[in-house]
Amino acid sequence: MEENKKQASFMYSMKAVFWSFFGLRRKSDFDTDSAKLNPVHILIAALIGVACFIGLLITIVKLVVSK
Repeated sequence: MEENKKQASFMYSMKAVFWSFFGLRRKSDFDTDSAKLNPVHILIAALIGVACFIGLLITIVKLVVSK
């Protein structure tokens, strides 16, 4: 029984982190992710996602407060 241990791309990691922010991951996707994803890619993708989210929140607050 030989499993496919090919590493996932960085964009796949970004997609996994994006959907994880919303908590919308299927069980089958989670099982596939745990075997394929590179922890370094996940860490970098999570930091990029958090930075974008904080930037979005700051922008929204500045737009609302400025009026």
